[in-house]
Amino acid sequence: MAFTRKEFLSLSALGAAGTLAACTPQARTSEDTNQPASNVDLEEFKSLKLDMTQWSYDEDNDCYYQLGIQYCTKPASKSVNTLSVFVPGKYFSGTKKGSTYECEVSEKAVVGSFTASTAPIVMPINTATLFPQSAPTSYAYEGLAPYLEAGFVYVYAGFRGRSAGYDSTTGSDELYAGGSPWPAVDFKAAIRYLRYNNELLPCNTSKIFVFGFAAGGGLSAVLGTSGDSPLYTPYLKAVGAATHSEKGEQLSDSIYGSASWCPATSYDLADAAYEWSAGQYADATDSRAESVWTQPLSQDLAGAYASFVNNMDLLDSNDSKVSLDETNSGVYTAGSYADLLINELKTSANNFVRDNAFPYTSTPQRLEEPTFPGDPNLATVRGTDNAAPATQQVQSTIYDTAEHYFGSLNSESIWVVYNLRRQSVELENLRGFSRALRGASLPVGAFDAPDRSTRANQLFGVGEQSTLHFDEQTADLIKKNLDTYMKLADWKSSYANDWTSDLNKADTLENDIPTRVDMFNPLYFTSASYKGYQTASVAPYWRINEGAQNTDTSICTSFNLGLSLKHFSGVSSVDYTLVWDKGHVLAERTGNATANLVSWIVSCASA
Repeated sequence: MAFTRKEFLSLSALGAAGTLAACTPQARTSEDTNQPASNVDLEEFKSLKLDMTQWSYDEDNDCYYQLGIQYCTKPASKSVNTLSVFVPGKYFSGTKKGSTYECEVSEKAVVGSFTASTAPIVMPINTATLFPQSAPTSYAYEGLAPYLEAGFVYVYAGFRGRSAGYDSTTGSDELYAGGSPWPAVDFKAAIRYLRYNNELLPCNTSKIFVFGFAAGGGLSAVLGTSGDSPLYTPYLKAVGAATHSEKGEQLSDSIYGSASWCPATSYDLADAAYEWSAGQYADATDSRAESVWTQPLSQDLAGAYASFVNNMDLLDSNDSKVSLDETNSGVYTAGSYADLLINELKTSANNFVRDNAFPYTSTPQRLEEPTFPGDPNLATVRGTDNAAPATQQVQSTIYDTAEHYFGSLNSESIWVVYNLRRQSVELENLRGFSRALRGASLPVGAFDAPDRSTRANQLFGVGEQSTLHFDEQTADLIKKNLDTYMKLADWKSSYANDWTSDLNKADTLENDIPTRVDMFNPLYFTSASYKGYQTASVAPYWRINEGAQNTDTSICTSFNLGLSLKHFSGVSSVDYTLVWDKGHVLAERTGNATANLVSWIVSCASA
């Protein structure tokens, strides 16, 4: 059965969350929409004009800021549909008037590599689970320095999360819509607000960068591929997002760069990808035990994933289509797609050897939530006794040599070999990697659970039906293999219709769940196997870092995103990095995540 919202929130544990086109894919740009619109009301969004007399100033750190700016005319919640702006002090000439400052842009000011007309905007997605992100209501400079000192304008936007909710600022008992696609809709509205105020802000609003971790990284990827998609138009209208400037020019919600760590997204194939990359290699226990109906479902999902790959337009470095082949054992673990993934893992392992000195201390970690700066209140909330630690650690292990380290990974079978003379690593197969380093930590239905109990189920809930099924692959397999599944343990008679029934349910704008799944799938806009191909503006710059040992999602999620983008014309750069010996964290080969991100943004914005 579907959970109500209160029932869902009371659970003690939540789950983790065609024909190919013959032409070369081409990214649309924001310039495609920057044309004067006819017959528009030039006064329609006047209330969204930024008040330049309301700036606060932190003299110690030379930072101007405004908090709690409403970025749309019909906010679902004033606690989330607001944003805050933090500006390097040099970009403004401020005159104190009472408790605030009236500011004008200092055109000749230089901070880092940028001026007031060239400064990029950076926007964090400060949630790993798509919990609602409220805009800051108080100010703290802590953590902002690396961004502002580099010359960026830092914008912290609130947005709705993975579920419906209530407006805490009004105390209203009216439930506002949440889940897909509302987090993206709200963020797009915030981006349009910034462009509406382009002439007032000291920055280049064509160069907006968004960054996030886990499901937040997935949202960053969605924003990076879905710029100006017509799918979002009725939703943007519903929140009163700015569609044109005061001069009648159409406004864009496309972005310039997307950065993510361990992105969780592409929910249409999330379960199938998870079973292909991890589930099919797992021990026959629990949900994958031979007597349980989800065991054959696991194998069937893995096979369905192979069909997905073979119908996709994913290409290798030689522009050849990749595929999966069936092995003698009846599973799809051979072929050019598998070879390409193994090669990516091999590169990651060899980078690990080059980047680290031995003796080496391995300390497994798992990040619960990111701590991007801008909202001091959030840090306080996450520091309560009831909150999980920011990072969970287990006991460290010291390895004297690279031989010792890689040898320890071959306890079941020899799948990885370290060549001492060449100081290089070779990988034999994906099974060994999965068993040793990225096993199936989630049950079958990792994202779309039979009892609808995951965060992803919540992302596609509707109103009081807090959690709903969304996986068409599972629905099709149940219909096809019903006679097999229903004879096994843990099967419930309701499963025969649960998925089909849920998939037909519509949100407040009458879109069904498959459409809402498409709106949270970056590949929908970048792969010719989807109807959304070439219908949106795709960001030219991408940074995707994945922990090789991240068990919260399939390794295929980030891998497929990187492959798709690398072959999408108009995308200038895709930095895809699979980081060895890192899990569900802000995975970096070396150095600090913030410093590396800032350096990447400087490089992209200066190109």
